[in-house]
Amino acid sequence: MIQNTFQKICHFTDLKHLFEDGMSIMFGGFGGIGTPPGLVSLILELGIKDLTLIGNDTGFPQIGIGKLVTEKRAKKIIASHIGSNPNAVRYLTTGELEVEFSPQGTLVERMRAGGMGLGGILTDIGVDEEIVKRDKQTIKLGGKTFLVETALTADVSIVYAEKADPFGNLVYDKSARNTNPLAAMAGTVTIAEAKEIVPLGRLNPEEIVTPGVFVDHIVESEGVDWQWVWERK
Repeated sequence: MIQNTFQKICHFTDLKHLFEDGMSIMFGGFGGIGTPPGLVSLILELGIKDLTLIGNDTGFPQIGIGKLVTEKRAKKIIASHIGSNPNAVRYLTTGELEVEFSPQGTLVERMRAGGMGLGGILTDIGVDEEIVKRDKQTIKLGGKTFLVETALTADVSIVYAEKADPFGNLVYDKSARNTNPLAAMAGTVTIAEAKEIVPLGRLNPEEIVTPGVFVDHIVESEGVDWQWVWERK
């Protein structure tokens, strides 16, 4: 790891004060891929509970954000689906977990709106479903009816990058990019866990996806034993 000459670069222990019971956490990732393993482990170790989690899905029981769900650290999750994590389904059924389902395209646009400082988006997805319309505001525009979907933000956003530089500019690895750029924009505080932290000037400006202006803290990842994880999926 390069020397910590920049304030954004820190260690996992330096981040403990950012997490507390009852907070909202937005996370990048899809099925666990792109979800920061070290930050999830830190939250588990801290014993943080009653969380509102915002992200694409609930991962698998022992993969990605699914580890927090399995340990019953979340009271609510806003996601597009939970079917890959049977524990999430079980807790929903027993009333131990509140789930707000949002279609995947709608979900990411709500995250993007939050990051851009907008109040929400208009969509016609679900506008014909009475169960959806019952709980949401509708608006007519150009002769069409739209649902008003509120923007999504979080107290803390946690993202995973392939590379970061000391200013917090981030590069992602192929499909691990998924929802990470959106989550990075929508947190009051954004923490990036990076596989590698490189010196300034090493990143090709054309490859940078998330500008450092959105990132508050950078921590170098300690990696994850994927063979162990998948054997216990």
